[in-house]
Amino acid sequence: MIRISVRPVRPVRLFIPAILAAALGACSRPAPCTGCDRLVIAATGEPSAILPPLAFETVGRDIGDQVYERLAELESGHAPSDTTGYAPRLAERWERVDSLTWRFHLRPRARWSDGQPVTAEDVAFSFEVYTDSTLDTSARPSLEGHVVALAEDSSTVAIHFDRVYPEQLYDATWHVRVIPRHIWQDEPVSQWSADTSVARLVGSGPYKVMRWVRGQSLDLEAVPGSPRHPGIRQVTWRFAPDPDAALTLVLAHEADLLETLGTPERTSRVEADTALRVVNYPSAVYGFVGYRLHGGGTKSGTNVLGDVRVRRALNMAVDRPAMAVQLFGPGAKAPPGPFSQVLWLWSDSIRVLPFDSAGAASALDSAGWRVGAGGVRRSGSRPLAFDVLVPSTSPVRRRAAELLQERWRLIGAEVSVTAVEFPVFQERLAKGRFDSYVATYLDEPSPRGLSEQWTAAGIGALNFGGYASPAFDAAFGAAENEAVPAQAARLWRSAFDTLNADAPALFLFSPVNRAAVARRLGEITINPWSWLSDLPSWKIGASR
Repeated sequence: MIRISVRPVRPVRLFIPAILAAALGACSRPAPCTGCDRLVIAATGEPSAILPPLAFETVGRDIGDQVYERLAELESGHAPSDTTGYAPRLAERWERVDSLTWRFHLRPRARWSDGQPVTAEDVAFSFEVYTDSTLDTSARPSLEGHVVALAEDSSTVAIHFDRVYPEQLYDATWHVRVIPRHIWQDEPVSQWSADTSVARLVGSGPYKVMRWVRGQSLDLEAVPGSPRHPGIRQVTWRFAPDPDAALTLVLAHEADLLETLGTPERTSRVEADTALRVVNYPSAVYGFVGYRLHGGGTKSGTNVLGDVRVRRALNMAVDRPAMAVQLFGPGAKAPPGPFSQVLWLWSDSIRVLPFDSAGAASALDSAGWRVGAGGVRRSGSRPLAFDVLVPSTSPVRRRAAELLQERWRLIGAEVSVTAVEFPVFQERLAKGRFDSYVATYLDEPSPRGLSEQWTAAGIGALNFGGYASPAFDAAFGAAENEAVPAQAARLWRSAFDTLNADAPALFLFSPVNRAAVARRLGEITINPWSWLSDLPSWKIGASR
């Protein structure tokens, strides 16, 4: 993945280095074995936490999603406003009470893994936790002051909203994984991150935590009697310090599964191993180069990117589909807007600026940028010069910047690439110390989260470039308030037409992930929103 992001709604951060060691489990040796009912997953990095309000790395979320449950799960391919698209999880059923209230009925005999009953008070407590200012979860902006959960009785919880809008059911179910009140209520939330006791990692999901050997591995075991009936009894994560070390575990047959392979060369190594196979699935990631629209430039002292004519010309100079494939191989696409190819509103009908090098050069001529010495365009004494900022920890983003640098050189732009450590990258974006930058974001099913990235309300948050368009903001508001999915999709696409015409960014790629899978694992399904969410339905059994 491109597994590093600026700070998406569900952040994907740099991982903490881990020491490679044998995973400890029920089988007699660390490597997977045909006779063992155990799955071993190679993970890049070790999570700092798996308790959902504390988990910010994707590995922590992946593990936590097997231990903790949402009230309901939005099924892949459905719009969040489609109330028929949700599957029961901790709640067995739900109904709308009125325009501001939904009522959820918990699964009968739902139990925590320590044997205590799950109650509506646990749900209400969990919603309070997710809005706590000390924890400051990524869900807090969506919930605080807008959504309140109240226990009506031991197994019934009412969720109240402050306004009428189409995605109430989504906000009631997507953001919060329910945690046990009896475990955490008496401990100050400021101390939760320091509590590393496995005994307190108690959930209601299909698996429970058995062991966590820091720096090495973590073991889950299926919960007897779970309504999801896990087909694999034990799941072990082995933590590797980097993607190459994780791939080595798979190629050495010491792990069965790796989320994503990345480069075509790594994919070829797996395909050459008869004990392994590659499973392709769309990624929920999209990447782009964002422009700083206001303020002085870091390269030439002036901000040449504040001119929409320049930005449009730059965008027209890039063959985005070819670049996406060049970066990620077959299946990668150039997104028509700020979203991945798994988002339900993706459409080729969204208007984008065409790839037209001659047209780009002509547009710059018309804007007063003439080719001068060394082939660099100038407007008066100003060169068409700017910098692209990338994190040094992301080879993919650096390569993307270099490809852009070459494309823009051909139309007379003098472009440099600056690579900095990821914390410095984040700091410079927050302080506006950049001309342009290459970023990746991890989608959620609802495009409402794009508000922080692209509307005027997001300036000071994730709208680092300072894009502000009343027309786009109005179109965005109309789309997020439309309840009928087909009509909402039309309105969203119209909003992105406006965004693309203003060219505050160039949307570069939405890749296809390629997972490495041991053939001893049977046929599997992968949900791009959470790649291991269907794990309870998987089984050990030879696959073709």
